[in-house]
Amino acid sequence: MSLREHALSLFRSAVGTVQPAPMLKRAVKLQGDRCPQLVVKGQAFPVKRDLYLVGFGKAVLGMAAAAEEVLGDHLIRGIISVPLGIQESLQRAGMQEMLLKPHSKIQVIEGAKNNLPDSEALKGAAAIQELAEGLNADDLLLVLISGGGSALLPAPIPPILLEEKEKLTKMLASRGAAIQELNIVRKTLSLLKGGGLARLAYPAQVVSLILSDVIGDPLDIIASGPTAANSHSVQDCLQILTKYNLLLNLPKSVETVLSSSPSKPTAPEDYSHVCNFIIGSNTLALDEAKRQAEGLGYATLILSTAVCGEVSHIAMLYCQLIRLVCLGFAGLGEGPLSDKVRGSLLQLAAELEIPGLNLAEFLRALRGLGPERPVCILAGGETTVQLQGTGKGGRNQELALRVGLGLHRAQAMETSSPPGRCEIVFLSGGTDGQDGPTEAAGAFCSLELVDEALKEGLDVEAFLSNNDSYTFFSQFQGGRHLLVTGLTGTNVMDIQTILIRATERS
Repeated sequence: MSLREHALSLFRSAVGTVQPAPMLKRAVKLQGDRCPQLVVKGQAFPVKRDLYLVGFGKAVLGMAAAAEEVLGDHLIRGIISVPLGIQESLQRAGMQEMLLKPHSKIQVIEGAKNNLPDSEALKGAAAIQELAEGLNADDLLLVLISGGGSALLPAPIPPILLEEKEKLTKMLASRGAAIQELNIVRKTLSLLKGGGLARLAYPAQVVSLILSDVIGDPLDIIASGPTAANSHSVQDCLQILTKYNLLLNLPKSVETVLSSSPSKPTAPEDYSHVCNFIIGSNTLALDEAKRQAEGLGYATLILSTAVCGEVSHIAMLYCQLIRLVCLGFAGLGEGPLSDKVRGSLLQLAAELEIPGLNLAEFLRALRGLGPERPVCILAGGETTVQLQGTGKGGRNQELALRVGLGLHRAQAMETSSPPGRCEIVFLSGGTDGQDGPTEAAGAFCSLELVDEALKEGLDVEAFLSNNDSYTFFSQFQGGRHLLVTGLTGTNVMDIQTILIRATERS
C-alpha cells in the first residue's frame, strides 16, 4: 500500500470508531420493565412517566436510531434536527444502521444547508422548543447533541431575525473568530442555546448524551451548550464583538437584546434537573488511528487533540515537524540544523498556545523513535481561516495546500535537502465529511505537489491568496488529492495525519 492509501485507511478507521450507534449503545441501557430506569455510564434515572427525545447535530441521526432501539416502547415521541440530505446520503452509502426504522416515533427535520442555519432548521428548533415547554416533573427528556448542533437549533431572541444573526456570525467567522467565540455570541442571542433548552424543559429530568466536536469538551460550548449552565455573560459577548470591530455595526434588534440581557451568567443550581454526558470525542478517534498505524508498522505519536489557531501558523508547525523527522532519516537528527528547527518549533508552539500541548516532551519522544521505521504523527482539533479572498474552500483543504507549499519552500532552501530524501504524505480531513461549503472532507498533499501543479499551470500561492483551495484541488490532477467521503454521520472535529518514510539514497 502507498502512503496515501495508508493515510486514507487511518482516517477511515478513526471515523469508524466514533460512529454514533456503537458509542451510544456502550454508554446507555434501559433496565427493568415494571420500574424502568435509564442507565447512562452507570448512573440511573427512573422513568416515572413518559420518555421523550430531542436531538440536533451532524451525528444525531445515528444516535437517534440507536437510542430508539435501546428505549423501545418507553419512548413516547421524538424530534431531531439533522443536516440537509443526510438521510439520502447515508442510504446511498448503505449505512442502514444510521437510519430510523419506517414506523419510528421520531420526527426528522432536515436543514442547515452547508452548515448554515436556515428556515428549515428554524422550524426544527421551534418544534423542539414546543416539546420541551410541554413537559412536567415526571417526564424524562433524553437530549442527543453533536457538532453542527448550533446551526441546527437556531432560535434567535425576538426581535432578532435569523438572517441578522446569521450575517453577524458570518462576519465573525470571516474575521478569524474561533468556534468558542462564535458560540459565545450565538448563545447570548439565542432562546435555546446557553442552557435555554434545559430551562424550558424544567421541571422534567433532562439527560444529555454529547458527541464532542470542541477542544477540551466544554459542555457549554459544544453546540452552544443548550443543556449546560452558561459560564459566559453578555459582557463576554460584547468583548468578542469589540475584538473583531463589529460593535458599531450591529443591527438594532441585536443592540436591543444585548442591552436587556442579564449581566451575570445563570446560576449552576438552576440546572440541578440536568445531567450531561460526553460519550465520544476526538481523543477516541485518534487513539484508534494510532492503534491502526502501529499495526501497519509505523512508529506513531499523537501530537495533540487540541490543535487550534490560524491555518498558516499550524501549517508552519507541521512543516517544521516534517523537516525534523526528515533530518533524522538523513542522519542529521543531532547538530546545529536540527537544533535550529527544534528551537523554531518551540517558539511557534509558545505563540500558538495549543491547550495541553507539551511540545518539548513530544520532541523528546520523536528523537527516541530511531530511523529504522516509517513515522506517523497524528493530531486533531479545529483550525481557523482568516478570509482574505472570495474563493471556495475549507480549513482542511487550505491547511493541506499550505503544508504542500511550505514543504516545497523548505526543499528549495536546503542544499542538502533532507525533505527530498523522504516520501511524505499529509492529510487533513473533517470527521463529519464536510469541509466548508464543499463536498470534500479535506485534502492530501505531498512534497511534490507544488512542482506538479506548476507543470499543469496552477499557481498554488495565487489560489491560497484567494482562499480558493477547493478550486485548486478540483483542477489539480483531476481532483485526486481531494478527500471525498460524503456525510459520515459523526463529528469529532478534524484529524491530521503525517506519514514519512525514508527513500533509498542514490
